[in-house]
Amino acid sequence: MTTTGGPAGRDAGPAPVLSVSGVQVTFGGLHALDGVDLEVHAGRVTGLIGPNGAGKTTLFNVICGLQPATQGRVLLDGRDITRLAPYRRVRAGIGRTFQRIEVFGSLSVRDNVLLAAETRQQWSPDPVDPRRVTDGVLDRVGLAAVADAPVASLSTGTTRLVEVARALAGVPRLLLLDEPSSGLDDAESAPFAGLLRSLAHDDGLAVLIVEHDMPLVMGVCEWIFVLDLGRLIAQGPPAAIQDDARVRDAYLGTRA
Repeated sequence: MTTTGGPAGRDAGPAPVLSVSGVQVTFGGLHALDGVDLEVHAGRVTGLIGPNGAGKTTLFNVICGLQPATQGRVLLDGRDITRLAPYRRVRAGIGRTFQRIEVFGSLSVRDNVLLAAETRQQWSPDPVDPRRVTDGVLDRVGLAAVADAPVASLSTGTTRLVEVARALAGVPRLLLLDEPSSGLDDAESAPFAGLLRSLAHDDGLAVLIVEHDMPLVMGVCEWIFVLDLGRLIAQGPPAAIQDDARVRDAYLGTRA
């Protein structure tokens, strides 16, 4: 049965990597987010869905520090990061891609990823070889064959993978993906779904995706949160979400 309210997505396993509690964002009299609770656990892909304007990207921005919360808290591995600057959240273990592709088109795939790896080297206490990290990430996401190609020459779907690779070069604990399948064709979607599963199950990442591709969401996510008009209206495993009348009315169905 789909649940709402209370400890969001909490189970009997380890503590969540990300915990969002009572987050509210107000723009004048508009509640972009209204008391949202959400948890993301390591080793699984969690989905965040809802109609346009539901508050999904606003919630991502709150988690990353790009949008201050009017109320509520954001915890990463139990640490309160609600008031941390965005760059400190990156250093704490958050990696992200954006709905609008943000890459250096004139640079090669390798150099885009290398830039992220070299940036991490500047602040990480761990000794890292940026070039080795870059090569490993390119192999991991399947971009080694186009490593030397200018990003501007790639398809939209492949460019999305460059964004994912660049986020992974920062060695995050929590990976936030904002509509990562946008621009992927049918031939690219299945391998991408496999990559998401592997990043969670094999690498132990906590992955949170905002996505409108429902076959992808239902196929890779183990827990799904549904936002509508800034409020959490449902959460649960994919089967329960698909059967929820409120979700069908607000998003999966035919509400005008």
